[in-house]
Amino acid sequence: MKRETSLLTRVLLYCVLLTFTFMTLYPIFWLIMSSFKTTQEFQMNRLGLPRRWTIKNYPQAWNIGGFNQLFMNSIIYTVTSTSAVVLLSLSAGFAFAKIRSRATPFLHGSFVIGILLSLEAILIPLFLMSNAAGLTDRRLGIILPYIGMGMPKGVYLCTEYIKSIPDSLVESARIDGASYPRILASVIMPMAKPVATTLAILNVTGVWNEFMLVNILASKGSLKSLPVGILKFSGALASDYGKQFAALVIGMLPMLVFYAIFRNQITKGVSAGAVKG
Repeated sequence: MKRETSLLTRVLLYCVLLTFTFMTLYPIFWLIMSSFKTTQEFQMNRLGLPRRWTIKNYPQAWNIGGFNQLFMNSIIYTVTSTSAVVLLSLSAGFAFAKIRSRATPFLHGSFVIGILLSLEAILIPLFLMSNAAGLTDRRLGIILPYIGMGMPKGVYLCTEYIKSIPDSLVESARIDGASYPRILASVIMPMAKPVATTLAILNVTGVWNEFMLVNILASKGSLKSLPVGILKFSGALASDYGKQFAALVIGMLPMLVFYAIFRNQITKGVSAGAVKG
């Protein structure tokens, strides 16, 4: 009886997992499949496979959207802000976790409280500050807010993780004459790779897909990112479904490649980088 119950439970569990997998993967498959259809064929057959597979939607969408510059901008914003967030968060987390002073609780709280602030709540003050500082329509004016948005969560994760590293390692290094920057580079960073991986994953996906901030802070088309370029296909080209779907696939493909290449690191980073109690 127990074996039958266990078998039934497994069957139900696999059915639920297969259903969830299908519901997750089918929209991606449908989007990619539809990007190889002409608009006329899509309107006649929205769910079926293309009768004649056409690839011309991709070069046309790339040229119309001006994706050469936008793709490079997205790479610059993502790589620069992610590198800065990881490095600065590890440095601040090390200071808050291992270099204690009376100001530590206040400074740490000043960072962490940023988790409660949404982009919509600070968008107008951020735009006014950026405009007053002369940072609008400049890449630096876009990268700095991305770094600031990623720091609260990064400082929180890094501080909690570094707290779990034994104080004896830091004390031993100090006795041997190592400075705090040397301890950070030689002791803390190698041991904090899991939380650094987790933070990098969160920041890469967040910045690559971000739309609102870069659209507000950059009025020049040459400074906008890929998600903003895809918006062009919801206007005058809204009825050209082939190019619209091709543009969406172009924007989605880098994230799919990212997960395919780093899937093992992502799994390890998310599991090992969790906050320890």
